[in-house]
Amino acid sequence: MEKLVVTVAPTGSIPSREQNPHVPLTPREIVEDCAACVEAGASVCHIHARDERGRPSGRLDLFREITEGLRRRTDAIIQISTGGRAGSTLEERSRRLDLRPEMASLTTGSVNFPEGVYANPRDLVEALASRMRELNIKPEMEIFDVSMVEGAAALVRQGLADAPLHFNFVLGLRGALPATIKNLLHLAETVPPGSTWTVSGIGRHQLPMAVHAILMGGHVRVGLEDNIYYRKGVPARNVDLVARVVRLARELGREVASPAEARRILGLSGA
Repeated sequence: MEKLVVTVAPTGSIPSREQNPHVPLTPREIVEDCAACVEAGASVCHIHARDERGRPSGRLDLFREITEGLRRRTDAIIQISTGGRAGSTLEERSRRLDLRPEMASLTTGSVNFPEGVYANPRDLVEALASRMRELNIKPEMEIFDVSMVEGAAALVRQGLADAPLHFNFVLGLRGALPATIKNLLHLAETVPPGSTWTVSGIGRHQLPMAVHAILMGGHVRVGLEDNIYYRKGVPARNVDLVARVVRLARELGREVASPAEARRILGLSGA
């Protein structure tokens, strides 16, 4: 079994300091938090940006400050979010790709988030995929529903993405697939042969989904974007969530990948 690739999603667009005092908001805080997580065993940093008021932002200067800081401080794989909470147009969601991260998220369909529709029309998905391919950025296909796996496979057939694909199964979000073993197994069996996959369990589902992924040969995402508690009623820190999944993996007999090893496992061009 391949070593485990651990992704940390430190900030996201939703968690606030009122909910958890450890949420990093400024570029400097995000870089410092990610650096500690890489030291603890994470090899991929999934990046969102916040503005001066802590609101989700698509500003290029904020993403640039974060990516440049991470490149100075770590050898981690930088994975920029192209999600629509900080701007819904193609320009708003694609301009951060000009920073040329090694990876970027790409959701291949629409889904009902608790606060509204997360719209990903096909023309926008294809345009984002085309831009990633042009810049040699590997997409992480964000999967909220089984149909989105086919949406990702269709991009390969259209010449807009290259196999093997990498997927992130987001389970446990209201409006999307529940976080069950059956759903995780079904998704893992549905992706094209040779694909790699990560699971992001939302809220209390983060830990059990991580354990199942470790045992199944998949990979794991943790972080305050998806889960603000270490245990019920106890606010988490990103570094503690990373350290816990690393410890569990080793207890279960699976070693954790370094950033260099993760590049090989995920098929990145810099491997």
